[in-house]
Amino acid sequence: MAFTFSQLKDAIKDYTQNDEATFVSNLPLFIRLAEERILKSVQLTFFRKNQTAAMAIGEKYLGLPSDFLAPYSLGFTSNNIETFLEFKDVNFVQTFSENPTSTGVPIYYALFDINTFIVGPTPNADYVVELHYFYRPSSLTSGSESSTSWLSENAELAMLYGSLVEAYTYMKGEPDMVQNYQSRMMEAMGAMKHFGEAKETTDQYRTGMVIRQKQ
Repeated sequence: MAFTFSQLKDAIKDYTQNDEATFVSNLPLFIRLAEERILKSVQLTFFRKNQTAAMAIGEKYLGLPSDFLAPYSLGFTSNNIETFLEFKDVNFVQTFSENPTSTGVPIYYALFDINTFIVGPTPNADYVVELHYFYRPSSLTSGSESSTSWLSENAELAMLYGSLVEAYTYMKGEPDMVQNYQSRMMEAMGAMKHFGEAKETTDQYRTGMVIRQKQ
């Protein structure tokens, strides 16, 4: 079954037996937190996209797309040579060079904050970079009461149990109850990952990307 926004909110209220006004007003937050956990835990290939951007000389910071969730690769082509930067911890990128004012061909990148990458060394020229990244699809909470989302249609159990984890945590519920729904959420996300891998394989056969060996 698939959940609409309204149906998922009703299910959370039914499972928790809580319809107190403040609790109900936080239901969209519980759902968004569950979506975030699911998307960061199960990075499906059909939630990837590419975007190009200008990386200017002397500018070590690079803005992120508004729907960015997690990086897959960052690279650029110079003199017909394709280079991919290595993803590192932000502290490494900030301190690996003994001279922080030096410039060079970027070889590392890291998440500086929720809106920005930092690269190192600081670029010694202008580059056009291509970012391949996992994106955050539209939240179920951004639509109408009768709307659905990819997650609510294809990962409905992960959405339900993830929302219940957030709801019981908010209610300071029994630890055993929180752990129960946490375990169910993890199981549902495992099934979701297998579904994603199976769908990708099916799509590859459909488009001819997978070549069967002759028997």
